[in-house]
Amino acid sequence: MKKLLRNLFVLLLIMLWTIWPIVLAGVAGSIASANGCELNEAVINPCIVNGRDMGETLYSMGVMGWFMLVTIPTGLLALLIFLLLLLIEWLLGRRRRVTSNS
Repeated sequence: MKKLLRNLFVLLLIMLWTIWPIVLAGVAGSIASANGCELNEAVINPCIVNGRDMGETLYSMGVMGWFMLVTIPTGLLALLIFLLLLLIEWLLGRRRRVTSNS
């Protein structure tokens, strides 16, 4: 059970690393759209949300979407390495069980 929780935790971390820029950009776009604001990466547009100008924050969140150019490839590479390590761990465990039963 400990190994399963560890593996799920590592998988969750890899997935979070891979998709966080997409989530941030999506949330920024949703907030801007819900409040009738324009959001683009060229200019910081004012966006009043609950009486406060959130334009700069939404702009920053939207531009962070570009980090996906780094996080998606590195996340996929980390996932591949993690799966290879799991396969090696499984094969070694299987080999130990076969030799101990003989």
